[in-house]
Amino acid sequence: MRFTTEKRTDDVLEREFTLGDIPGILWTPASTPAPLILLGHPGGLRRMYPRLAARAAQCAEEGFAAATIELPGSGDRPRSAAAEEARADLRRALEAGDPVDDEIIDRLVLPLVDTAVPEWQAALDALVALPEIDGPVGYSGGVISIGVRLAVVEPRISAALLFAGSFVPRSMIEQARQVTIPLLVLLQWDDEGNDRQMALELFDALGSQEKTLHANMGGHTGVPRFEGDDGNRFFARHLK
Repeated sequence: MRFTTEKRTDDVLEREFTLGDIPGILWTPASTPAPLILLGHPGGLRRMYPRLAARAAQCAEEGFAAATIELPGSGDRPRSAAAEEARADLRRALEAGDPVDDEIIDRLVLPLVDTAVPEWQAALDALVALPEIDGPVGYSGGVISIGVRLAVVEPRISAALLFAGSFVPRSMIEQARQVTIPLLVLLQWDDEGNDRQMALELFDALGSQEKTLHANMGGHTGVPRFEGDDGNRFFARHLK
């Protein structure tokens, strides 16, 4: 891990880093060492930066560090021709008002999960070795299939706040049954890019004994700010 930039906003230190060819950002609160929350997102680190920085600031208010990395095929990272084709097929189906075929979802999401999860684990290896990071780790955000896979395979993640805002392959429903960590799932009821019924099926399949669903009216980007406060309380229960 190599840090490339550094700036301080209020009491939060923000540092950009690279891990091999993967860009990322680490935010740390004034008081360290701190528990770490991994901030998931749908890709495009620069495009997502304002929302990610706001989420990191809310984490810092509760004394958490936060970190994120760019997804494969997003931002300045090399594109996948297969993923671009699947994304175009998905866009055509949505624009035509047609049902989205499971095969399209599999082609788009499963290779992303298979590549992104090991990268998240490599980033976690580097992050937890830093002196300013200590204690349990949480995952917060999407792509929800990435969060589910991480919850299954990564024992260092103690709790997860999952954003139900992306299409889910049917095979992920079976993987969800293996999840055992505490979960909070956010669902925007009118999300134009999400299959609500599939999101509910996924929640039902999650194997955790402690799982909570928060459903709010509104579209994909309309998550109420108070959900960030609720998320902090959720992580405070399980990471402190």
